[in-house]
Amino acid sequence: MVEVADSQMRTKIVEIISKTVLTEYSKRFNYDKIMNIDKDKQGNITLLRADTLKMNSIACDVSLEAQRELKKLQQIGIKFPLGYMFKNNLIAYYGPNVKVRMEPIGYIETKYLSNFESAGINQTRHTIYVQVKTNVKVIIPFKTDVIEVKNQVPICETIIVGKTPETAIDMNLDSAGFKMKSAGK
Repeated sequence: MVEVADSQMRTKIVEIISKTVLTEYSKRFNYDKIMNIDKDKQGNITLLRADTLKMNSIACDVSLEAQRELKKLQQIGIKFPLGYMFKNNLIAYYGPNVKVRMEPIGYIETKYLSNFESAGINQTRHTIYVQVKTNVKVIIPFKTDVIEVKNQVPICETIIVGKTPETAIDMNLDSAGFKMKSAGK
């Protein structure tokens, strides 16, 4: 029963986080305004600079909105039929409903991951992901369990055409992001 409750709650939380990320980033993220590309006189890329202030602002909004949505889920909870636990299609929709509640604990952490990879001759694929992580206490009758929910969503993928520098490109986005204490107990 605990495994089913954890799975159902994890699915619902990932859905909330994904919707929040897509909503916030579609409103405010523009690669050309966030990532500044400096070129030399020959048009070769010399530097990529991220506007971490804008990125952190969006990450903060994601954390705040995700927390609001998790609070709603905390108040409502989710229900599933007791027959669902037996993994049998014939009885999966029968039986009394089991109510599962959750309580956010710890932090909602939003951070960025950046990846550069070769995409052909003189082409580099740059992908930026946002990763949202939180811990929640899943509460079912007579039992509680703490689970970590981590969701990684790609927010942009760009092909950079042209000669790239011979040195390694490190966006160092590990310091970009936002960590906010959950409003739970």
